[in-house]
Amino acid sequence: MKLFVGLGNPGPKYAGNRHNIGFMALDRIAEDHGFAPWRKKFQGQVSEGKFGSQKVVLLKPETFMNLSGQSVGEAMRFYKLDSTDITVFHDELDLAPGKCRAKAGGGHAGHNGLRSIHQHIGPHYDRIRIGIGHPGHKDAVAGYVLRDFAKADQEWLDDLLRGMSDGAPSLAAGDSGKFMNAVALRVNPPRSSTSKPKANTSAKPAPAPEPEDKRSPLEKLMDKFK
Repeated sequence: MKLFVGLGNPGPKYAGNRHNIGFMALDRIAEDHGFAPWRKKFQGQVSEGKFGSQKVVLLKPETFMNLSGQSVGEAMRFYKLDSTDITVFHDELDLAPGKCRAKAGGGHAGHNGLRSIHQHIGPHYDRIRIGIGHPGHKDAVAGYVLRDFAKADQEWLDDLLRGMSDGAPSLAAGDSGKFMNAVALRVNPPRSSTSKPKANTSAKPAPAPEPEDKRSPLEKLMDKFK
């Protein structure tokens, strides 16, 4: 069994925030793959489903970001999971908007949600780092992550969320490479070439057409005897 955790803050006030992209990712997975309706559990919202024979529980902690670890730790103990069975979807300032990366273990890099999870279950869990870009100055970070995505962001955001949903079964099976391929196919779909074929410069030029013979039949006959 796997536990997918999406990070964010609860309530409609925060629903469209950049900080809530982890919630958005889980909502898309639940909707696309026919997971059970969300219900309250573990100080959060839970939805259960399967990818083939692999059971997956989706968890959106409602403790607010800074206390996310309380909810994650409670769920991990209830299901008797190891921290390596957990994948956390979270916003990442150090990745450009529309990018995402799979990562196993590591530090929390100052992310308050990850810091809380570290405190409750340790650092040995997987992450999906979802790029939201950086405002350019550290003093602007708090306001930036708690603002909604702009209208101009909606197209890449939709592609990215759909790509993560497409790749969710592979992620649950432990294949992060296939997960990333699924994301890439949505974010950067292959395009057919519109370039014209190159001219074959090695081919011999076609012979010039012979000039049309405009002589009359009598002139042709007379020319034979010249």
